[in-house]
Amino acid sequence: MLAMIQQTLAITAPVFAMLFLGVVLKRLQWIDDIFINTASSLVFKGTLPALLFLAIIKADLQAALQPALIGYFVLATVACFLLAWGWAIWRCPEMDRGIYTQGAFRGNNGIVGLALATSLYGDYGLSVGAVLGGVVILLYNSLSAVVLAVYSPNSKSDPWSLCKSILSNPLIIAVLAATPFAYWQIGLPTWLMTSAGYFAQMTLPLALICIGGTLTLASLRASGSIAISSSLMKMVWLPLLATLGAWWCGFRNADLGILFLYFASPTAAASYVMARAVNGNHQLAAAIIVITTLVAVVTVNLGLLLLQWAGWA
Repeated sequence: MLAMIQQTLAITAPVFAMLFLGVVLKRLQWIDDIFINTASSLVFKGTLPALLFLAIIKADLQAALQPALIGYFVLATVACFLLAWGWAIWRCPEMDRGIYTQGAFRGNNGIVGLALATSLYGDYGLSVGAVLGGVVILLYNSLSAVVLAVYSPNSKSDPWSLCKSILSNPLIIAVLAATPFAYWQIGLPTWLMTSAGYFAQMTLPLALICIGGTLTLASLRASGSIAISSSLMKMVWLPLLATLGAWWCGFRNADLGILFLYFASPTAAASYVMARAVNGNHQLAAAIIVITTLVAVVTVNLGLLLLQWAGWA
């Protein structure tokens, strides 16, 4: 148990460090709102698409391909998305429903989920997690684009406008563009991969610094109960339902453990970037990321302990 807590902290602590750095830099006035707006736009339109593109083309989509596992994850994610959206309609002000829903279902699988799956299950966890991650990227960004477009003050919510919003999303474009390269194992020049890697590596530091620069005690208090409700949905209720559903469907051992880790990962930093891109309540998005990342140290370890105690993972 202690070793697992240390592993989780090793992954989440750097996230908190970058968030805190953003707070400090804003206090020192080394960054301002203009920088945060520009950097967030750069992440959304450039560095994050580059990161997703590289992640997809490096994944071997034909290895560790498990249709049942992927199929269940897709169905469970869509179900969690609909549950979160339904709850948001019932409990949230209309303007915050898109941010609430995205925060409640969109996990940080590319960092926390994959790292823990690899740490626990070695090469099997890495290969299955990477393939699952490719599906996750397309699914999360498509669903997020829909729910944010519906409630964005600058977007139309008719079917044609929603389709345009999804297909014009830089993250979706990056995933679709990378898929043929990954499927047919098409190589790119080494210099291009290296340069793209340098560019993509700016994503997480920039996104987290922007989130930290946005955070204030006033914004956290204002987010209050809505942020806590979305965080509980993300870290407790939806992982519980989805993992029990996976067990009921017959998944056991490493497969069940990997599914749990992907469902139980804290909210992804990309949710803040997308919220900012549509002029949504990015302060609420930032608060959800902070709360879920903090809570993950407890809930992820407790969930794994229960699965191992029951002999399921």
